[in-house]
Amino acid sequence: MIVITGAAGFIGSNLVAGLNRAGYRDLILADEFENKEKVRNLRGLAWTEKIDRRDFLSWLRKNHLLVQFVCHLGARTDTTERRREIFDTLNTGYSMELWEICCDYGIPLVYASSAATYGAGEYGFSDDHSLPPLLNPLNPYGESKNDFDKWVLDSQRKPWFWAGLKFFNVYGPNEYHKGKMASVVYHAYNQISNTAKMKLFRSHDSRYRDGAQKRDFIYVKDVVDVILFLVENRSRSGIFNVGTGTARTFLDLAESTFAAMGMEKEIEFIDTPAEIRDNYQYFTCAPMEKLAAAGYRKPFTTLEEGVSEYVRSYLSGRKYAGEV
Repeated sequence: MIVITGAAGFIGSNLVAGLNRAGYRDLILADEFENKEKVRNLRGLAWTEKIDRRDFLSWLRKNHLLVQFVCHLGARTDTTERRREIFDTLNTGYSMELWEICCDYGIPLVYASSAATYGAGEYGFSDDHSLPPLLNPLNPYGESKNDFDKWVLDSQRKPWFWAGLKFFNVYGPNEYHKGKMASVVYHAYNQISNTAKMKLFRSHDSRYRDGAQKRDFIYVKDVVDVILFLVENRSRSGIFNVGTGTARTFLDLAESTFAAMGMEKEIEFIDTPAEIRDNYQYFTCAPMEKLAAAGYRKPFTTLEEGVSEYVRSYLSGRKYAGEV
C-alpha cells in the first residue's frame, strides 16, 4: 500500500495516474476533498481509500503496518500568500509530524520541497546538503520549504529511506484548479485561445532582453517518473533537484505553445507588476548530477515535446491525466 498526500492536487493526481500505469492500485489518497474542481483530477483513476488530510496522521499511526511507502506532496503552495502562520501549520508543522511517524514505524518517505528555496539564486541551485542554511527564499512559501529541509538535515532521527524533492517549474495536465498559480503554459494556452496573442513580462534587468528570462521547465510526467524511480529503487537518501538540467526562455515557451496550437506567434511585452518585481527570478536551472548518481537515467522531455503533448492531448479537450 502506497500513501499519497495532496493526492487530488496537480502533481499528486499525476502520481496516482503514474502509479496506476505501473500497476499500483492499492493506494491511499490523503487531501482536502471539498474542492470539487480539484477532485476532478482523480477522474478515471484507481485507489483503495480517500482520507481527509486532517484525519490522515492519526490514521497512519493506527494503520502503519499496512503502509509500504509515503509520498508527501500535500502543501499550501501559494507563493503570494504572506501569512507565515499558514505555512508554519500546513507545510512545516504537518511535515514534521509525518516525518516523526515514518521514523517511528520504519516507513520510507518522499516529500516535496521546491526550487523556491533557492530564492534569487545568489548561491546557485546545487542540491548539496551544505546549501539550505545559506539560502534566502523570496516568499513565505519558499521559506517554509527551506525550513523543513533544514530541520530534516539536522534531525537525528530519519526514516531508513527518505528523499526531499526540489521541484522546479512543473507544467502539465491536472492544473485546471490552480488559478493564478498554474503554469505559464496553462496561462499561455488560455490567453492565446482568447486573444490570439501572448503577453510576457518585460525584463527589468539589463542582463536579460525581454522574454529571455529563463526557467527550468519540467513536464509533470517526468516528475512522476522520478518519484516512481525512488519508490522502486530507494538507492540513496537525500535532497534532490527535480528539473531537466536545461534552462529555457519564456520566449521559447510561448513559441512552443503557439506551434502546438497551430497558430502564428504574436507576443507583446508588459511591465512586471511592481509588487513582484523585486522578488522576480530571472534564471533557474537544476543541476541534476546527484539524481543521476543515485541511478536515474531516463532522459527528460524537451520543452517542445512536453508543451505539444500538454496542449494537444489535454488542454484542447480539457482532459485529465486519468483520461488519456
